[in-house]
Amino acid sequence: MNGKNILVVDDEEHIIELIKFNLEKNGFSVLTSDNGEESIELVKNNDVDLIVLDLMLPGIDGIEVCKRIRRMDDYDKTPIIMLTAMGEETDRILGLELGADDYMTKPFSIRELVARIKAVLRRSEEKQTVRAIKLVVKDLMIDTEKHEVRIKDQPIELTLKEFELVRILAENRGKVLSRNLLLDEVWGYDYFGETRTVDVHIRHLRKKIGDDQSGEYIETIRGVGYKMK
Repeated sequence: MNGKNILVVDDEEHIIELIKFNLEKNGFSVLTSDNGEESIELVKNNDVDLIVLDLMLPGIDGIEVCKRIRRMDDYDKTPIIMLTAMGEETDRILGLELGADDYMTKPFSIRELVARIKAVLRRSEEKQTVRAIKLVVKDLMIDTEKHEVRIKDQPIELTLKEFELVRILAENRGKVLSRNLLLDEVWGYDYFGETRTVDVHIRHLRKKIGDDQSGEYIETIRGVGYKMK
């Protein structure tokens, strides 16, 4: 992973310095910004492989930065790890719904952050080599080669995690997949988050495929997990 470019966005200088020092020690190239506006310009003008993004920023906050980055053609699937304060649970969930891949709560372990960055990058690279196959469930079509999802031939915009969830559910149609299994498969065995992360992404996925009211595709198995009907 040497040579990967990481953008670190935080308005606390000592945190930027700490993260930058440790990432460079691990062979990464690091760009830094202390505000939302500048971070967006850095993304536009540089090849960025992963973004460490603080939610509380002056001017444009981290949620808005995440929204804008996800609207960029070349960065709609670029991994984002959010940094949040202890009391920002609502913003954290919103960030995950917008497509952030992981989050860490301040204060955090720098070793754990570096480990998560490596894990997220590794999973991102592995998913880029996924075999070419089309999965069809009723009117839902999943093309893993093109990384596309369509319903009645209409394209549906999904985040990377939402795509991986619907792919795994479709590949295991009729089987009940536990939240812990989905965490392992989509976020990786070394993910440090909680199973509610799965619930947040499933809820957002359902809305996008029009399943939140009809329940036509994904069934919740209370106390266990989910299955594709």
